[in-house]
Order: sequence, then structure tokens, then C-alpha cells
Amino acid sequence: MEQIRVGFAFCGSFCTYGQAMSALEQVKARFGDVTPIVSEASAALDTRFGAAHDHMREMERICDRRVIDSIPKAEPIGPKHLLDVLLVCPCTGNTLAKLACGITDTTVTMAAKAHLRNGAPLVLAISTNDALAASAKHIGALMDKKNVYFVPFRQDDPVGKPTSLVADFSRVNAAIEAALQGRQLQPVVLGPEQ
Repeated sequence: MEQIRVGFAFCGSFCTYGQAMSALEQVKARFGDVTPIVSEASAALDTRFGAAHDHMREMERICDRRVIDSIPKAEPIGPKHLLDVLLVCPCTGNTLAKLACGITDTTVTMAAKAHLRNGAPLVLAISTNDALAASAKHIGALMDKKNVYFVPFRQDDPVGKPTSLVADFSRVNAAIEAALQGRQLQPVVLGPEQ
């Protein structure tokens, strides 16, 4: 097991939390040193997909460390060089917009800003219903940004949700490894699931 310090940040795309938790377990198994980070929505909202407290306890169990759940706790990530790579999984349209526009008003966006100041890779596993609508410009802006990479993604329901995109969570580790080498895992846009 390679000891790479990975930050694993969860945003509020709660319908993908099952897949994201599986990805967290795979990242922990592959890299060993994983710090869980949660957005304010993730820390506070109970949904039909589970209670916030239960999600955070599971993250802490997998990672064997406390969740970073506030801006003050996330800020030292940069000056203390706490991470080698930061993954946002799932990354919502709201977080995409904030990252693209340089808005730092949440735990996850502060973690990303602090991390990027060190020139280290940020990997985004998008999950948003408006990816091919309002969020498209933000995805484009972030694809053009230095040190920002994407987990390959696809339309998850082209008929029922024609503007929705979701990362292929099974490719998280490969996307992290590519980002650590300074390259985007390809193809970034995937065809329908086989």
C-alpha cells in the first residue's frame, strides 16, 4: 500500500453516498492515509439516503480519523501541507460553481483553496443534475484550470434527466493516480454503461 495523503471531501449529492462510501473504502485500501472532509450540508442534513451523523461516523470508521467539518479545521490544509491530493466525491453543481468562481465559503471550498495553493492536484467526481445546463460553464472553466482533474463521467439517465452527469466512482483510484502524475485520466467523457 502506497502512503499518499488523500483528502476525501463529501458534498451534498446524497443519492450517490453509497457509491462514494465504496470509493472511500477503495481509496483507503489503496493509499492508506485518508482524511474525510464534509460540506456543511453533508454535516447537517438528514435525508432519505441516511442521517448525517451516521454518514460521518462511517467516514471516520473507514478512515480511522475525525472528519474535518468546518472552515477553521480545513484552512490549515494549505499552510501545513497536509495532503498530497484532494478528491471531492461527490462534487455538486453548487461546489463546482464556487470552485470555478473562486468562492470560499464552505468547508470543502476552503479545503480546495488551501490545497491548490500548494500546487497539488484537486480531483473532482461530479454528480449534478444540471451538468449539461447551468453547471456546464463551470465544468469547462475547471477543466481549463491548472492542477484540477476529473474522475471520468457520463450521463446517468439521458432520458429521465438529460442534463445530469455522474462520475464513474469505480475510476476514482485511477483518476487520483493520474492526477498525481499531472495528467487527466482519459477518456474523461464516457459512453453509456455497458
